[in-house]
Amino acid sequence: MEAALVVVIVALALGFDYTNGFHDAANAIATSVSTRALTPRIALTMAAVMNFVGALLGTAVAETIAKSIVDLGDASNREALTVIVCSLIGATCWNLITWWFGLPSSSTHALIGGLVGAGIVGGLGIYWMNVWDKVVLPMVFSPLVGFVLAFAVMIGVLWLLRNAAPAKTFRRFRLAQTVSASAMALGHGLQDAQKTMGVIYLALLTVGWADPDAGIPLWVKICAASAISLGTYSGGWRIMRTLGRKIIEVDPARGFVAESVSATVLYVNAFALHAPVSTTHTVTSAIMGVGATKRLSAVRWGVAKNIALAWVLTLPAAAAVAALFCLVLHPFLT
Repeated sequence: MEAALVVVIVALALGFDYTNGFHDAANAIATSVSTRALTPRIALTMAAVMNFVGALLGTAVAETIAKSIVDLGDASNREALTVIVCSLIGATCWNLITWWFGLPSSSTHALIGGLVGAGIVGGLGIYWMNVWDKVVLPMVFSPLVGFVLAFAVMIGVLWLLRNAAPAKTFRRFRLAQTVSASAMALGHGLQDAQKTMGVIYLALLTVGWADPDAGIPLWVKICAASAISLGTYSGGWRIMRTLGRKIIEVDPARGFVAESVSATVLYVNAFALHAPVSTTHTVTSAIMGVGATKRLSAVRWGVAKNIALAWVLTLPAAAAVAALFCLVLHPFLT
């Protein structure tokens, strides 16, 4: 039974990773496509490749997901595996709901919310201080940092290029967006694929199929990297339209700055803070930041309000769905 549950978890985790890819494909390439710096198919191919590479660059975020959210110490193997199954179902359901409505919500917080909701119903301990320090605080501050930093950098760029010819400048920024979009896609793989690795690793640790001192097995890394890359390549056109055009009309200079700032925030959190931040929150707030340099009314705040509402609802909604599935499945699987 335990072996079957582990197989189910691996399948569900890779399915979640795939939805994460097509749900968040827009994070890396929406601005580049909307400014015509890249064609949609070339942008998706580039993003898929960079997602794969980024997923293999580190494991610190995966370790956080595996060891710092739920406490499996006092649970039986079946109880722990049931919680993981339900958390993945909850996170995947929320991903699909927000994708259907074109809302760029956070797959990161959907997964963590699922773990917390199923963990509570399943009787597991929750590392609340870690959730606060590594999830809630970054959830609040990363968008703020993304907005303020993007606004400040864009003001600096506008001042430096105040006398430049617009047509030639925009052409150069379109070329530069190839680099900034690649950097953003690399950061997306670095952050989001690791979360799936962490869940699979958590299941393997539960049944003793992985050595905690040896780290995450290579096959887990490759499978997670492949799933998110395939999902990215399949595209997320609904959300791409929201990020690329509905928040503001992005020009090449603002697209470059938004992507560069977002990538920087992702790298700092992955390599320095080991915090699983949301690529969606970061890039969306950066787009708002560069848009606000035109004038505050340039940002479509009604769309921004709907996005913010999805952000706030993600953790509790995914937790509630996962808790509901745990209530139903727990008696049968434990």
